[in-house]
Amino acid sequence: MEKKQGFFSSLRDEVVRGLSPSRSRPRSRSASPSRSNSALLWGRKKLIASSGCGGGGGGYYLATQPEPLTGRSGSLRPVMEGPDPDDTNDGGGGGEISGDSKRLGSGLGHWVKGQLSRAPSVASTSGYRRSDLRLLLGVLGAPLAPVHVSSSSDHLLLHLTIKDTSIEKSSAQYILQQYTAASGGHKLQNSIKNAYAMGKLKMITSELETPTRTVRNRNPTKSEAGGFVLWQMNPDMWYVELSVGGSKVRAGCNGKLVWRHTPWLGSHTAKGPVRPLRRALQGLDPRTTATMFAESKCVGEKKVNGEDCFILKLCTDPETLKARSEGPAEIVRHILFGYFSQRTGLLVQIEDSQLTRMQSHGGDAVYWETTINSSLEDYKQVEGIMIAHSGRSVVTLFRFGEVAMSHTRTKMEEKWTIEEVAFNVPGLSPDCFIPPADLRSSSLTEACEYSNQEEKGKSSIALAATAHRAKVAALEKGRFDGNPVWHVDV
Repeated sequence: MEKKQGFFSSLRDEVVRGLSPSRSRPRSRSASPSRSNSALLWGRKKLIASSGCGGGGGGYYLATQPEPLTGRSGSLRPVMEGPDPDDTNDGGGGGEISGDSKRLGSGLGHWVKGQLSRAPSVASTSGYRRSDLRLLLGVLGAPLAPVHVSSSSDHLLLHLTIKDTSIEKSSAQYILQQYTAASGGHKLQNSIKNAYAMGKLKMITSELETPTRTVRNRNPTKSEAGGFVLWQMNPDMWYVELSVGGSKVRAGCNGKLVWRHTPWLGSHTAKGPVRPLRRALQGLDPRTTATMFAESKCVGEKKVNGEDCFILKLCTDPETLKARSEGPAEIVRHILFGYFSQRTGLLVQIEDSQLTRMQSHGGDAVYWETTINSSLEDYKQVEGIMIAHSGRSVVTLFRFGEVAMSHTRTKMEEKWTIEEVAFNVPGLSPDCFIPPADLRSSSLTEACEYSNQEEKGKSSIALAATAHRAKVAALEKGRFDGNPVWHVDV
C-alpha cells in the first residue's frame, strides 16, 4: 500500500518537479500525485511551458477563481501555491528559474511562512467575530430613549406660551410646532393608532483605540448585514425584532415594563420607567419625537450636513437617573440633542450621550461614556406622514478611570434603510406585545452589559493582533493580494 504523502513531502515533490526538465510536459489532472492532498494544496493553476512560449519559466500563479475561505481567516483569498512569479527580487515574473536558486528559496520560504501563519487564525478570528457581533447587538440592537414619554404631554405642543417661560423653552416649543407641521400635523398624527416598519441595516466595529495601539477596520465591506421589524401601538406599546449575522435580538414594551431578549442573556427587564425605543426616534415616529423634546431648551444653532439647524437639548431628570441605576452602576447623566433644519423644519440629526460610573468592590471607579450620533436622510411621505427612509448611526464607547493605561475607545457604525412603512394595521392588538413567559428581573443594566461586551471584544482583538502581528505587517506592506480587514497602528 502506498504511503500517503504529508504536507512537507508534497511540497518537496512540487519543488523538485518544478526544477526537473519534465515540468514542460503537460500531464493530466488524474496523474498528478498532489491531487491526493487537495485539502492542503488547493486552487492550483500550473504554468505549462511549451516550445512556442517565450521564457519557458515554471512556477504557479494565483488561482484565477479563488474559492471563499470559510475555515480560515475569511478575509484573505488563496495567495499562491509556490514561489511568487511576480517577486520584486528578479524584476518580474515568468523569467528563467535556472541559475536563480536564491530567488526560488526566498519565495518558497515566504510562502511557507504565509501558510503556517494563516493556520492559527481560525480560532482567534472566529472568537473575535462572535465578540464583535455581540458588542454590536448589545449597543445598537435596541437602545432606549433617555426619558419616559407620556401622551398627556401633547398639550405642551398645542399651545405656545411665553408667560413664565424662559426664552430657551419658548423657542424650543416654537421649533417643535414647526417640526410637527412639517411632519404631517397634529390631526393626522393623532389619527394613527398603530404603526409598522421594516428595514435593512449593516453594522460594523470600525475602530478600537487603546493606550498602546489603534485598530481600524479598513474594509467596510466586511460588515454584518441584517434587518429589523418594528411594531408600535398606542399607548406606549412597541416591539422590535432585529436579526444580524445569525443572531437575533428582541425587545418590547407592553405599556408597563420594558424587556429585552438576547441569545447570551436570555429575557430580562430594563430598569427605570417605561421609555420608547430610540430607533423609533430616528425618523419613524414624529409624534413621539416631538413629545420627547417637549421639555427641552433651544441652546443654539449649528450647520449639519450643509443644513442650518436649531439645537434642542433635553437632560434626564435626577429621579429617572436614580431609577435606572442599579448595584455598582450609577447613571450620572443622559443628555439628548436634536438638530432641526431651519429650512424644512424636519429632524436631521439626533445625538444622545450617557455617562455611567461603575464602582467595583475595593477598586477604583471606572466611567463609561456612550455616545450615539444618528443622521436622518431621505424623507418621504407615507400616508401623509414624513418618514426618514435611510440614515447612519455612529456609536462611541469611551472607558476611562484613575489609571490612564486602562482607557479604551470603541467606535461602531450602523447604516439602515427603510423598506416598508404602514399605519393603522388591521388586526394588531395588545396581545401582540405580551412579554415572554421566561421573563426575569435583570441584574445587569445597559451600561454593565456594554462594559462586558466591550471587554470581550477588546480582548479578542488584542489577542488576534498580538498572535499575528507579523502577518498584519505583511498585509500593510502589500505582500498579498487579499483585502486586509484590520489595520494596526502601534
